[in-house]
Amino acid sequence: MLDDNLKQQLKTYMQNITQPIELVVSLGEDAKSAELKTLLADIAALSDKVSVVRKDDDKRKPSFMIRRAGTDIGVRFAGIPMGHEFTSLVLALLQVGGHPSKAAQDVIEQVKALDGDFEFETYFSLSCQSCPDVVQALNLMSVLNPRIKHTAIDGALFKGEVDARKVMAVPTVFLNGEPFASGRMELEQIVAKIDTGAQARAADKIRAKAPFDVLVVGGGPGGAAAAIYAARKGIRVGVASERFGGQVLDTMGIENFISVQHTEGPKLAAQLENHVRDYDADIMNLQKAEKLIPARVPGGLHEVRLENGASLKARTVVLATGARWRQMNVPGEDDYRNKGVAYCPHCDGPLFKGKRVAVIGGGNSGVEAAIDLAGIVAHVTLIEFDSELRADAVLQRKLASLPNVKIITSALTTEVHGDGEKVTALTYKDRNSDALHQIELEGIFVQIGLVPNTEWLKDAVALSPRGEVEVDHRGETSQPGIFGAGDCTTVPYKQIVIAMGEGSKAALSAFDYLIRTVPAEESQAA
Repeated sequence: MLDDNLKQQLKTYMQNITQPIELVVSLGEDAKSAELKTLLADIAALSDKVSVVRKDDDKRKPSFMIRRAGTDIGVRFAGIPMGHEFTSLVLALLQVGGHPSKAAQDVIEQVKALDGDFEFETYFSLSCQSCPDVVQALNLMSVLNPRIKHTAIDGALFKGEVDARKVMAVPTVFLNGEPFASGRMELEQIVAKIDTGAQARAADKIRAKAPFDVLVVGGGPGGAAAAIYAARKGIRVGVASERFGGQVLDTMGIENFISVQHTEGPKLAAQLENHVRDYDADIMNLQKAEKLIPARVPGGLHEVRLENGASLKARTVVLATGARWRQMNVPGEDDYRNKGVAYCPHCDGPLFKGKRVAVIGGGNSGVEAAIDLAGIVAHVTLIEFDSELRADAVLQRKLASLPNVKIITSALTTEVHGDGEKVTALTYKDRNSDALHQIELEGIFVQIGLVPNTEWLKDAVALSPRGEVEVDHRGETSQPGIFGAGDCTTVPYKQIVIAMGEGSKAALSAFDYLIRTVPAEESQAA
């Protein structure tokens, strides 16, 4: 299954294995079992510390466990972890084989100290860019703590389980047989969800922090660039982020990042975080800002209150909270989110194989989603509010060539219907005649643009009618010493490269403000 180039790369990685591991495999008579058998044989041939043991005792076939020889430390995959999950496979081999994780040491110790028996099951799809973070986090936890077990399951391969458990989005995680979480989660988030005292401890640590010269709120491209440019000035920099990487984490392929012909969102997000960590910046992850209180006097300290009750103070603030997918805001949408209403066609599309779906939105994102889904599902109905599609001409031509796609324009989605467990239909209004129409289907993929994450800034800085932070040519807001960057601001064209430039500009403007403004305490002393 592995070509010579991939084998050579994997062989190099596997030189880091320090303890013998066994690949304990359960196989059936099907083609996928034969593929898995070949894959594991290829892997075992690359290291004398790896062996294959056939058991055929697992209820899921094909599946295999990567087990540290002579112990019960290991992780299990049900299916063949290729595609986006190949990295998860490589990391599992290394970590079970004794190679240390790069996770923060305090988080590692927190995992080791978890008290209880935890058996996790994660349903993933090979095309999901959000799934590896969850799979890799839970795999690491099962290596660090023997009372934690994890099985990663390819939902497309075990469709019966997916249907029985009503899994309609990936990644979906079960803990001890009960639903635990759905959607992208990082190691710290999973641990915090289990360790109920983690949030309080984090709040106590934050309260003890001294004021920053520059506090960046947001960890996307704009926030990362701001943090790097500020830290290079040798000043005290903090970064408070709900999830480092922001919306980039949900981006599949990136082909317009200048000088990089192709990359993927999660990879770029990891590179951004690593770059920031190269500097002396205090990164505070999993921290959601709740309120901004501007300084009362020139040169005073601004305050950012966090959801956990703690506060951060800084002489200058860079707002880089980005944006999120816009919702339809119609009856039934919230009720059936992750039960047929989805926002990521790459992640959840494989779960709708052979079914009927709708895509809401006729811009580039919507048309690209419809094209991708048409190769998986039985039929796609694309619904666009305007009288014509807004996507690039090349995408429209491709869409029009597909036989299982129907395009409806001048249409407003008015309601999502379901049977209490899953989506069954949607209703739309013809904007030309006001007539209502109902479409029977199983999935709805919403692709109608972005909304800025600025609700928490109301009454603190000036916002545009669309809720964007108003900034001038220097990136400064209506409040002196507070700057904005990226998708949450009025700067046009929401692009990664533009957000990075705006973040850099905001940091330089913040530094300029610092050197030109006398701190309030010094001014009062004089």
